[in-house]
Amino acid sequence: MAIRQGLLALLSKGPRYGYQLRAEFEASTGATWPLNIGQVYTTLSRMERDGVVSPGEQDEQGRVVYSITEAGLAEMERWFGTPVAQSDRPRDELVIKLAMAVAAATDVRPIIQAQRTATMRTLQEFVRARHASAESPAQRLVLESMIFQAEAEQRWLDHCEAVLTASPRKQEKDS
Repeated sequence: MAIRQGLLALLSKGPRYGYQLRAEFEASTGATWPLNIGQVYTTLSRMERDGVVSPGEQDEQGRVVYSITEAGLAEMERWFGTPVAQSDRPRDELVIKLAMAVAAATDVRPIIQAQRTATMRTLQEFVRARHASAESPAQRLVLESMIFQAEAEQRWLDHCEAVLTASPRKQEKDS
């Protein structure tokens, strides 16, 4: 998810200043995507340049409140209406690591076991966080997505192990 579109979504609820946007972004994502305040203000500056937000006057504390423009609303609606393509997601380092280990003829079992342990630990943390969260629907959805991804990773690791341990036996039968 682009930070820009996330900030536009938050601004669609009403004007906000940078620290509010940062706090609401992190709260909405269950603090799974921490933002640097400098990143927020840099993004707001670009958004102002592009005409999707407009700054208000500084308040007595020197904070500038930003509002979404019509162009910003249109961009947000396009973003919400456009599915995220699998090719738009970053590469999965774990997949690459296992593929390279196989290509290098390295024993992947210790790699898989180490990852399985780490993924299980992470899964448990996500489940605890979901139970401890303030039941915000946005936080809950983010945490549940992360739980499902960790569960899927565990299943994929099981599959990798089964395929890779069966491969030598299959090769022996074929010889």
